[in-house]
Amino acid sequence: MQIYLELLGYLASVLVAISLMMSSVLKLRLINLAGAIAFFIYGLLIGAYPIAAVNAVIIVVNLYFLYRIFSSKEYFKLLEVSSGSAYLQYFLDFYKAEIEKFIPDYRFAPSEKQLIIFILRDMVPAGLFIGEPQENGEFHVFLDFVIPSYRDFKIGNYLYDQSYFFQQHGIRKLMSTPHNNVHASYLKRMGFQ
Repeated sequence: MQIYLELLGYLASVLVAISLMMSSVLKLRLINLAGAIAFFIYGLLIGAYPIAAVNAVIIVVNLYFLYRIFSSKEYFKLLEVSSGSAYLQYFLDFYKAEIEKFIPDYRFAPSEKQLIIFILRDMVPAGLFIGEPQENGEFHVFLDFVIPSYRDFKIGNYLYDQSYFFQQHGIRKLMSTPHNNVHASYLKRMGFQ
């Protein structure tokens, strides 16, 4: 029985440590909640009631913030910018290394044909979508990027639900090529085939 208690303590420690490495607040809260639950149980089983009490508080705090995450109303807006936008260039430069993780060969090549859209989340430029409409109604996606702290699929869901916006630009079908397994999983989750 002692070995199982030790393993539970180690598991709880690892979960808490992993949670602190998450850039996504949602992942941080969920993993931290799992770690706190494990520590709570561990504290009860070994008779360390202060450990159990502190982790009970951490569980309540995590549940409170998860409730706020899932129940808060967020506002999204699409903001078209020109290929010569200074802010666009600052954004691309700032997130260059992060963009290369998902689309290693992406290089911004300004063109007047491109449609460049910032996705604002509560007025924060949280995502960038760049592509080019084709004559046949297809839209070739060059970049679909969300900054790390907003990677919870809400931006992608919002963007791909904006059929009216795309129809206004003569776009009937979005085309995107996966650049790695993570990108392929994302595209599949967004409904690409």
